[in-house]
Amino acid sequence: MSPSGEATAGRDEPRKKGIATADTLVAGCVAYVTKDGEPRRATILGIRETKSGRQWYANFDSFNKRLDEWVPQARINFDKEVEWPNPEKDKPKDPKSKKTTAATSKKSQPSKKNQKRVSKREQSVASEGQTPHPWTEYVENGQHKDKNQETEEKSMGSLEVGGTPGVLGPDEMEIDEDETPAGAAKKDSLGPFSRQQEIEKLRTSGSMTQNPAEVSRIRNISQVEFGRYVLFPWYFSPYPEVFSQEESIFICEFCLSYYADMKSFSRHRQKCTLQHPPGNEIYRDDFVSFFEIDGRRQRTWCRNLCLLSKMFLDHKTLYYDVDPFLFYVMTTRDERGCHLIGYFSKEKESTDGYNVACILTLPQYQRKGYGRLLIQFSYELSKIEGKLGSPEKPLSDLGLLSYRQYWSENIIDLLLGFSERDEKCTIETIAQHLAMTATDVEHTLQALKMQVYHKGEHKIVLSDKLVEQRAKSRAKQKRLIDPERIQWKPPVFTASSRTWGW
Repeated sequence: MSPSGEATAGRDEPRKKGIATADTLVAGCVAYVTKDGEPRRATILGIRETKSGRQWYANFDSFNKRLDEWVPQARINFDKEVEWPNPEKDKPKDPKSKKTTAATSKKSQPSKKNQKRVSKREQSVASEGQTPHPWTEYVENGQHKDKNQETEEKSMGSLEVGGTPGVLGPDEMEIDEDETPAGAAKKDSLGPFSRQQEIEKLRTSGSMTQNPAEVSRIRNISQVEFGRYVLFPWYFSPYPEVFSQEESIFICEFCLSYYADMKSFSRHRQKCTLQHPPGNEIYRDDFVSFFEIDGRRQRTWCRNLCLLSKMFLDHKTLYYDVDPFLFYVMTTRDERGCHLIGYFSKEKESTDGYNVACILTLPQYQRKGYGRLLIQFSYELSKIEGKLGSPEKPLSDLGLLSYRQYWSENIIDLLLGFSERDEKCTIETIAQHLAMTATDVEHTLQALKMQVYHKGEHKIVLSDKLVEQRAKSRAKQKRLIDPERIQWKPPVFTASSRTWGW
């Protein structure tokens, strides 16, 4: 893996080359695989047997990890030499050295007195490094479930966990790549940025992590039939292992139950009566509706939502206990019911004041402005609560792009209003008007070069170029949340309903 986070197939050390066959091509080999009509170098990360035949999981050189895919034998060029795995790299380590390393790491750990109290999300993320547990399934309401939510997959990839936003495109989000808030602060302090350059950079790096071991995560679901759409997952999601052997799985777009064959799914659709998310509708306009769902009251539905969203979020924390969270689901309506567009979740009681834990727009609705509606709705709720809100940190690169776009648009609109009234504006004033934290406001001003130091004091400067850019983006903006239509009061929870439900 390169420092920029791009996939660099087979570039670690010189490897032996030779001709391979379908039977000798193993995981770790670097072969040429056809993609978009061209042969490209790709590392083979896994092999599986499906009903249609054997498939190899290819991680393409210099391509975003979400573009990895299972390929059949016909797409692998066996006429070209492949690079074989380095045997030295695969040798087991000396047990003595392992013990020494363990002892050293134990000594280097801070004492309990000096340790900071970790959040639920951090605890779950930390659990990713634990020993993988075997798959365990149980049946609840006729649906197959995976009882161990923090399980890492053995051969198909590892379970990723995340309750943090990170955008999958300009309209949605996914989770952080840096593991510490300091990493995010460093990104935020980089100063001015070019959106075009950022998007181009993300084409190849995107949500790729800096940890080389992360590249081994293998997508286990090839295709999903979801309502009238066929979705192609980007990442691993911990559905039952048997689902990985299917060419396509079926998910009910209303109750989010999942099935491995069409016959079972058809039988379910005849019996399923749900036509909207199982919660209270708190907003409705001509375009969308929002439903508030308590993870404690609707555990099965919320767990299914997490499984679905994990297929499109690389760094999502997937809790099997959804009790501490509220889910705000955005839908579009027609004569058949309310169809899921996206959602964001938030903790019932966040010690850090976060107003979003995880946020996602489904792929079929991306780049249509729905992601901005989700962000705006989260801040409208913060205004009703009388709090300053911020997404859970640290943000991924894509998450930072989407949020910074929202922040910059609203800050510019507010400053234009202040300039017309000839009022003095400060960072604290902006934060109070927009329900944003002062830190988010300051970082946005720095990124847009709107904060300057002049004659012994900091001043906010709004350039003509930024005003023109905002005028163009406002002309393209089709939808906005109408705060007057929100029928919602901040919920009050008892101590037991705010915490884990095990």
